[in-house]
Amino acid sequence: MKWKKLGKIFDPTEHELPNACLEFAQSPQAIVFDDFVRIYFSTRQIDKNGKFLSHIAFADFDKSLKKIIQISSKPVISLGKLGCYDEHGIFPLNVVRDEDKILGYIGGWTRRVSVSVETSIGLSESFDNGLTFKRIGDGPVLTSSLHEPYLVGDPFVAIFDDIYHMWYIYGTKWVQPEGTDEPQRVYKIGYATSDNGISWQKHNKQLITNKLNTNECQALPSVIKYNNKYHMVFCYREATNFRNNSQRAYRIGYAFSEDMKNWIRKDDQVGIDVSMDGWDSEMQCYPHMFHCDGKIYLLYNGNKFGRYGFGLAVLENL
Repeated sequence: MKWKKLGKIFDPTEHELPNACLEFAQSPQAIVFDDFVRIYFSTRQIDKNGKFLSHIAFADFDKSLKKIIQISSKPVISLGKLGCYDEHGIFPLNVVRDEDKILGYIGGWTRRVSVSVETSIGLSESFDNGLTFKRIGDGPVLTSSLHEPYLVGDPFVAIFDDIYHMWYIYGTKWVQPEGTDEPQRVYKIGYATSDNGISWQKHNKQLITNKLNTNECQALPSVIKYNNKYHMVFCYREATNFRNNSQRAYRIGYAFSEDMKNWIRKDDQVGIDVSMDGWDSEMQCYPHMFHCDGKIYLLYNGNKFGRYGFGLAVLENL
């Protein structure tokens, strides 16, 4: 792969967002229309207790992805009910066309006591071209299970040959090294399939091999089909001390497959890395690949996990 960086294209601090959200435009997810591209992202509101709630907003761009046409003026989807899996936030909302509707797979999270968070994946639908989404139910469609007992999240869904394919992350453990303040989660990329997009069959195996160590955290898989192969980008980091040490922070990884089940990791071929300075000089995270007008683009977040927006790259060679 060889990506040409096009720079940061959206800064949430420069726009008025719904739900009184301030800062953060995380995990950008694109859906292409005839004359514009809609990019959903997760932004944050501060609740009455001073804690973050993650909401979904979107920005519409022209097909050149250089000009913002409009920004969502009302909530795209409400947070979950009291006690539900997505009560405290949605991160991300992964969107995919399915006949006459748009499906929105919800990366929902809720706070816990002994550890910071629990996550599951739910499903919503839109019948107004993605302006708003409504859940098909209050519970998740994919969650922790016998062999994946911890958090499940970061859905990416694609439909190939009438089969729904989901790549997601699942927690393998929580770790708290001596001298640290709180437990940190470890998660890997998994895979599930479905005939209807609602009932999923997990394949119950780690899809992408570790590069750093067994505690490597892998997040936000994104998959496209090109030249009869499947290509995945994702981000990975160390499990601890990643917020203050840029050498341990997120980087973008790459893998390819011929059957969507067995993947060969080739991070040295990802073709993109942190910049020497600027908005993505400390980390690159939450990547999303998509086709648009014969080109392949990559959306991603930079420093501080996307607090000040997301950027874009275009694929020059694969």
